[in-house]
Order: sequence, then C-alpha cells, then structure tokens
Amino acid sequence: MDARTIEKGRDEARTEAAAEQAASAVRRADRDVGRIRWLRGQVVRLSKRLPLRRRLSRGLAHGLMSAFAAVAAYVPTQVFGLREGFWAAITAVAVAQTEFGATRSTARDQFTGAAIGGLVGLSASLGLGSSLWAYAAAVVLATLACWLVNVASACRLAGITATIILLVPHIGPVERMAASRVVEVGWGVCVAISTVWIVTRVNERFAPEKQA
Repeated sequence: MDARTIEKGRDEARTEAAAEQAASAVRRADRDVGRIRWLRGQVVRLSKRLPLRRRLSRGLAHGLMSAFAAVAAYVPTQVFGLREGFWAAITAVAVAQTEFGATRSTARDQFTGAAIGGLVGLSASLGLGSSLWAYAAAVVLATLACWLVNVASACRLAGITATIILLVPHIGPVERMAASRVVEVGWGVCVAISTVWIVTRVNERFAPEKQA
C-alpha cells in the first residue's frame, strides 16, 4: 500500500467523520425545534385556562401596547416621506409580544428576514429581471440564505420581502424599494423593542408594590 492510497483513505475517513458530525448537528437542531414547538403549545394551552378576567386584562394590555408601538412606528415614516410606512406599523405589531425575550427573538427574525429577502430580491431583479423564474429563484435563495445563517425562522419574512420586491408594482427604482423596505422593518423592530422594554421595566418596578 503506497502513500497515495493511505492518504486517500485518510481523506475518506475525514469526510465520513465530517458528514456524521453534520448529520448529528441536524438531528440536534430538529430535536430543539420540536422541543420549542412543544413548549409553545404548552404555553398556549395554559393561557387558555386563565380566568376570563385575567385574559381580559392581559389582552387589553397587549392590545394597547401593540397599538402604541404601531402608531409610534408609523408616524415618523410619514414625516420623512416614506410611501409605504405601513410596513413599519405591521412590523411593530408583529414584533410586540407580552414578554421581552419573545420580542427580541421575533425582532431578530423580522429584521433578518427583511434584510436577506431585500438583498436577494434586489439581486435577482437586477441580475435576472422581473420574470417569474427570477422570482422563484429569489424565494429559494432567500430561504436557503436564512438556513445558512442559522435563522430558519426568518425564512417566511425573507420570502415575503422577495415577493414584494419582485411582484408588487412600484414607482421608482427597485433599489429604493428594497432599501425602504429594510429601513421600515428595521424602524418598526426598534420601536417595538423599545416599547416592550419600557413596559417590562414599568411592570417590574410596580409589581413588588402591588404584591406588598
């Protein structure tokens, strides 16, 4: 057995080991996703068992917080002349959650998806044109990019953003549309996070006084 054969065997062994490690990582990720979904289901079931008065107070508080974040995100876009500032309001409503941890996770998904979808959609429009094949390729690439950066939960918004850029009629260059979409979503994310952070701090400050 010569040195070349030995080296080839070592390469094959390293390749098999790397493939096994990748498969193990995928299995762990699948298990984590399954656990997260199970925990979310448990939270939903527990929330449904809350007394009517508790559900009413929580729903009202969540609604007021979401409305405040949406208005606060929308008004500045009109001041600065953004034509589709409603995307900032939509993002603020989507991101605003009752817990700060959930808000940060949703905010990450929203902004990452908008950024990836905007970049891929813009690249597809400039490189391939506004054809149906370009749109299909953009959705595939945007989804793949989210998986590659390990934020698979952002795939939905990435595909939606690419769809808006390539299929929705717009006035002006596509570069402006893509940039404004990312800016609007980013602004909505910032407003929602700030709103929830303030509400969380206020609740933490006054909760001990109520318990006392």
